[in-house]
Amino acid sequence: MSLPDWARAHGGPLFSAVIRTQPQDFAVTEELGFELSDDGEHDYLFVEKTNANTDWVSQQLAIHAAVPPRDVGYAGLKDRHAVTRQWFSVPRWNAPDWQQLEVEGVQLLEQRRHGRKLRRGAHRANRFRIVLRGELGSASQLRDRMALLAAEGVPNYFGEQRFGRGGANIALADQWADGRRLPRQKRSFAISAARSYLFNEQLDGRVRDGSWNRLIAGDLANLDGSGSVFEVLEPDAELDRRCAELDIHPAGTLPGKGSPASGAAAHQQRWLTALSDARVKPASRSFRLRVAGLDWSVSGESLSLAFALPRGAFATSVLRELADVRDAPR
Repeated sequence: MSLPDWARAHGGPLFSAVIRTQPQDFAVTEELGFELSDDGEHDYLFVEKTNANTDWVSQQLAIHAAVPPRDVGYAGLKDRHAVTRQWFSVPRWNAPDWQQLEVEGVQLLEQRRHGRKLRRGAHRANRFRIVLRGELGSASQLRDRMALLAAEGVPNYFGEQRFGRGGANIALADQWADGRRLPRQKRSFAISAARSYLFNEQLDGRVRDGSWNRLIAGDLANLDGSGSVFEVLEPDAELDRRCAELDIHPAGTLPGKGSPASGAAAHQQRWLTALSDARVKPASRSFRLRVAGLDWSVSGESLSLAFALPRGAFATSVLRELADVRDAPR
């Protein structure tokens, strides 16, 4: 299933580009959201992996430490076709010697200790360094677009990765909503894809009517870089100022039990009914994404970008506001 071309906020793509020509063209570094205690029953390992899946690396660490794979923790899934640096936690029950770790594509950068397992979503942010290769076009247009991204942010869409290769997870969502029993992991993919698609549809509407970056009556407001939200009964000058300064953002709904189905397309109504029946708890997500520390440079037909995003955000949401981007053939 092909995904909709959800609306862009800052105009059409300026050029076409290829990413991931080589792993080093897409680098991600994870930042934890808490301090490590340097004692306790878990080893915390800061690992650099190249062309390696996060879950697969987790399994290799479990084998080395002789512990069940479910007891290895990590904060988030990172891109496989990239060079990524992220934390893992592994129980110290068998006193593993991490200096003897030998896993293809994996390098141990730092070893610490902590008292608790690393949980999903426990990181604060991800820092990206990405190279786009293509005919970049007008230097002045590129400069102006970069200034817009830094000053105004971008729509906080869920990226294509959330929906699986070729939109396969959308098909899973349809199967799940129609009552088909799915294995636990596929059921999780189905629910996530359905909620993410429905959120992107909300955000698309706000981009099209120009309200994605401003508060309107009845919105939830999200405090930048946090999960803190509050209801906006009626925007005032102070809230408008904070929103303009990217301190707070309008937020939309990740649907669940009790979310209204009126006005939704037929297949979306099935999803909403299934989410409610499954008692999935509704949540919120910012409509806008601040692109922190944006830096860029051009060399020939290569554009190098550096920026940081909070957890749960997709770098592709930034890239699509610049270019029509596709992965290099593999």
